Amino acid sequence: SHPSLCPPGIKCGGVLSAPSGNFSSPNFPGLYPYETECTWLIVVAEGSSILLSFSHFELEYHAACAYDYLQVYNGAARDQGNLLGTFCGRSPPPPFSSAWHVMAVVFRSDRHVAKHGFAAAYRKGRVEREGWWWWSICPSVLPHHPHHLCLPADACGGQLTGLSGEITSPRYPESYPNDAECRWSIGGASGPLTLVFADFQVEGGQGCGFDYVALFDGPTAAAPRLGRYCGSTRPPRTVSSAPHLLVLFKSDFNIGGRGFKAHFYSAGECQEVFTAVRGNLSSPRYPNFYPNNLKCQWSIQLPPGYRVKVFFLDMELEGRSSLTGGCDYDHLAAFDGGAENGSLLGRWCGRESPAPVTSRSNQLLLVLHTDRNTAKRGFSIAYVGVVPMNVSCTRTDFHIQIPVLSLAQLERNRIYLGTPSCAAQVVGGNFKIHTRFDTCGTESQKRNNTSVIVSTLYIDFSMGDQEDIHQYEVQCEPKRKEASVSLIAGPDPSRLSQAENLVDAQQREGEAMDAREIKGQDTSDIVFISICILAGLLMVIAVVGLVLL
Repeated sequence: SHPSLCPPGIKCGGVLSAPSGNFSSPNFPGLYPYETECTWLIVVAEGSSILLSFSHFELEYHAACAYDYLQVYNGAARDQGNLLGTFCGRSPPPPFSSAWHVMAVVFRSDRHVAKHGFAAAYRKGRVEREGWWWWSICPSVLPHHPHHLCLPADACGGQLTGLSGEITSPRYPESYPNDAECRWSIGGASGPLTLVFADFQVEGGQGCGFDYVALFDGPTAAAPRLGRYCGSTRPPRTVSSAPHLLVLFKSDFNIGGRGFKAHFYSAGECQEVFTAVRGNLSSPRYPNFYPNNLKCQWSIQLPPGYRVKVFFLDMELEGRSSLTGGCDYDHLAAFDGGAENGSLLGRWCGRESPAPVTSRSNQLLLVLHTDRNTAKRGFSIAYVGVVPMNVSCTRTDFHIQIPVLSLAQLERNRIYLGTPSCAAQVVGGNFKIHTRFDTCGTESQKRNNTSVIVSTLYIDFSMGDQEDIHQYEVQCEPKRKEASVSLIAGPDPSRLSQAENLVDAQQREGEAMDAREIKGQDTSDIVFISICILAGLLMVIAVVGLVLL
């Protein structure tokens, strides 16, 4: 199923299933043939990784590698989410380690300009961590084959090009070897990188002169140093100023330690915290295919009292499992609160168009998991902070109540119904609006053959010249005395097809007004009932009078 399009008699591509081996472009070290396409599929024992390196590399050069090129895939070929890189010219690809037991290498040449091609070697490795290892070229091992690659047992370091990943010291969590030097060059993201140490135990000493971990704000040790650490205290969370970070680990000739384990992620694409009342976010590289082997988190954290409402504008992830029918592969999940141990609000995959989701607290966490193959376009999301409120009505009045805590930064005149003259009053710990239907811009409408009273509640968050007014439609059905509230202007209205009802059963439960207070305010109903009772009494008196006569 993997193409091997070569001129007759030329060996090209194939399946490589031995624990280690070598392969090269057709005719190497001679010139490779024109119009050739070869795919090598490397498959080792399940549970292992594949270590791959290039000892010679010379292809026709083009700035975008549009003519002759070599591609390396972390898994099966032709899946753009697995593509680790496309290479041409005289600069060889960096050493790679696959994230699982399959790797593909694709070579293609056009009809013009041939070069000497490439020579590569691979070996089965251990899947202990996510990341790419360097290893050494050891021509002394096999003098008759100067391009043989020797892979030391304590290999470490390498080029890391994903948006997130993990690195560990050699042999972690066992004691690291003496005289080690490892360099992890992290890059490939579009924004700053964040590095967090989960565990750290390295030989200590004044000035960290023995064993140490050093961090540099760039791809090499010539970049500004961000820190040098040793001992058993975990280094602080580190954020680079550019999309490159170098981690250097060195050990001397004696005394070791457990070493370290650290996670990195691209802060701008794969891990972000939102605190604005509304915003937008999308999967990495959207609308292009997202990368494989990701775990991205977006945490929305709003002031106390708010709820977070998420609108799904576009979604295309890998589809459901044909065996279980579940989202077992790539999926997006939403959790109530700031952690994955919160209540699951939803889990989606494929081409779903989920209904909006509302948190029960002022925080919501979105987590994207992608596996090692089949990438898609991803998703685009808008969110808005929903102001907690209770809206009720009688046959003649609206009652609106909003906790002051949720709008603590606003004056009461920033909250009004219909017109600014109908601004809220502060009563206890709440903003309150109590108004009759014939005031504050209310109007009567027919909806689904039912008479309803409608008005607009404005909450003005504007600052300076930046206008930011949220609008909620409040509605009452007087006959049933049923009220509702819907967002009509929150996130970009042009991207939301319709207003969404914001008062569900959970919101009502958390924000219900004191029943005695509602009863005390419902004076119009009391008057109506009193008139009915009085009329009944008068009828009884009249009937008794007629009987006596």
